[in-house]
Amino acid sequence: MGHSAVKPRPRILFLNRSYWPDSEATGQLLTALCEGLADDFEVHVLAGQPNAVAESNWKDTVLRNGVTIHRAAHTTFSKRYMALKAINFVSFVMAADHSIRRIPRPDVVVFETDPFLLPYVARRLGNTTACKTIGYLQDIYPDVAVALGKIRNSWAIQGLRSSLFSIYQKCSRMVVLSRDMQQLLIDSGVAADCVQVIPNWADTQLIQPVEGNNLFLERHQLHNRFVVMYSGNMGLTQRLEDFVEAAALLQDDDQIQFVFVGQGATRPDLEMLVRSRQLTNVMFLDYQPLTELSHSLSAADLHLVPLNKALAQCLMPSKLYGILAAGRPYLTNAPAGTELHELTVQNQVGLVVSAGSPAAIADSVRGARANIKELRKMGVNGRRLAESRYSQASAITAFREMLQDVLSNGK
Repeated sequence: MGHSAVKPRPRILFLNRSYWPDSEATGQLLTALCEGLADDFEVHVLAGQPNAVAESNWKDTVLRNGVTIHRAAHTTFSKRYMALKAINFVSFVMAADHSIRRIPRPDVVVFETDPFLLPYVARRLGNTTACKTIGYLQDIYPDVAVALGKIRNSWAIQGLRSSLFSIYQKCSRMVVLSRDMQQLLIDSGVAADCVQVIPNWADTQLIQPVEGNNLFLERHQLHNRFVVMYSGNMGLTQRLEDFVEAAALLQDDDQIQFVFVGQGATRPDLEMLVRSRQLTNVMFLDYQPLTELSHSLSAADLHLVPLNKALAQCLMPSKLYGILAAGRPYLTNAPAGTELHELTVQNQVGLVVSAGSPAAIADSVRGARANIKELRKMGVNGRRLAESRYSQASAITAFREMLQDVLSNGK
């Protein structure tokens, strides 16, 4: 009697520079996603060199939590300077293009945008192996860079955009994080039925509200202070100067303490601004270990979630979901009409303030401090929203179903 062969699981390859053990949000989210999909698919990741190379064998292919991790060696110059950052990006893309040839042929390749040239690597693989291609955009380039004023919208940049979007138009599916991003792709010629919104998430088991004894508050002697926190990457997209200027306007209230947690290209400039203003109500701390995230996020009475109009169609701040999971309210300057603004107001999970006004931010912080009861209510609403709509499980389920749909019906 013959044995029926076990049907092999479909092989999925993800392309992104950042992956475990990196602390960047994109790397952490991708790690959780890949591990969550590993029961249903044979999952491979092609990533770059870890930021903190604690492991001597990072160049080896390793199997971790059901995911096969391949590494592409590339330059790791300081991110402080645009030119060096660009060299890192290009060197990773070239290394990825080379390394991908030694990885077993996938049924589906999923490219992210760290760096934004990865769609070219995926397209080439798709052309040579006939695997299906999915774009998974945490942000939209070059629109982000143009919106930030990092680059001019020259004919060369328009040509680059046109070239990237022509790849997006041919993908089996384009996955984005928000309705605003979805609309940008549709407006740019990607078929509406190919663009799917799957929001980012927080691990609601890992991140939980800490109401009693808070280790973070104790360690940094923040008890009896009204803590206004920014937690995450301090890059150009966040435009955090307005929040430092708001802190300057609140300097006379010794009960209010601003805490900036994280790293990023603009942190040195922000620290310099704080020194030049001689502010004593602003402190900077490094990223907190994942195991202590519940304590650090719960330490805030009010979080900061910046998002300006030009960027609203290009990204959705991933820090939002951890804040909701920790059951804490936030203040955002997201413009009216954006998904973040509507989500905040409709679900009563935070405060909205007009963009570009440190005075409005300062007024809002003052008002929040005077209304702790209302803030607590928003925090409870936030936790409920995280569990019902933005849990890791629901995002992984949506991604799994999308992959199965593409494998059975996709282009």
